[in-house]
Amino acid sequence: VLENQDLQDSIKPQKVEFHSLNFNTTLHWQPGWAREARDALYFVQYKVYGQSTWQNKDECWGISSRICDLTHETSDIQEPYYSRVRAAWAGVYSNWSLSCRFTPWRETVIGPPMVTVAHSNKSITVKLQAPRSPYKRKRGSTIPMTNYYDLLYQVFIINNLLDEQHRVLVYEGKEKVVEIQDLRPGVSYCIVAKMYMPMLDHSSAYSSRQCTVL
Repeated sequence: VLENQDLQDSIKPQKVEFHSLNFNTTLHWQPGWAREARDALYFVQYKVYGQSTWQNKDECWGISSRICDLTHETSDIQEPYYSRVRAAWAGVYSNWSLSCRFTPWRETVIGPPMVTVAHSNKSITVKLQAPRSPYKRKRGSTIPMTNYYDLLYQVFIINNLLDEQHRVLVYEGKEKVVEIQDLRPGVSYCIVAKMYMPMLDHSSAYSSRQCTVL
């Protein structure tokens, strides 16, 4: 019996964590410390905080992967959720490993906007597109993250002649098209942007650089 108990403990999943970007939410975990744990199969359940019964996640039932997509199951973004994972190897099941509480609206990471630039001889026009959630409108288009939060675009310019690391904030607001004027012809400029959430004082990562020479 003790050997079984040891095996149960040694294949038990570790570090069960939610990861979420723009409400695309996955559960991740690490294998137990036993060598056998590498070949274990995993079983995932989830529930809303306060519910008494756990739901099986059918697509993550008896899987060898250590990641499970729970985007659909966590779509009520104001609710707090829990998930748990157990492992099985050679007919022995571990105890469940519980995640921390996860509330999508509070904890999802907001990604950077998409940025495109066009230029004339003295100005750059920046077009901004907010990141999109996985959730769809009735007509089928995905809902932008700006529907869920009060988000501002922050646009920064980098004058490569001066310093490639120095970003200057040139715009903050909700406009999707921003014109940056009075720039010097013949100079290489790069644009990066972020999403900024004043209420929680959170910023996204920077977008990828879009560079142009006037």
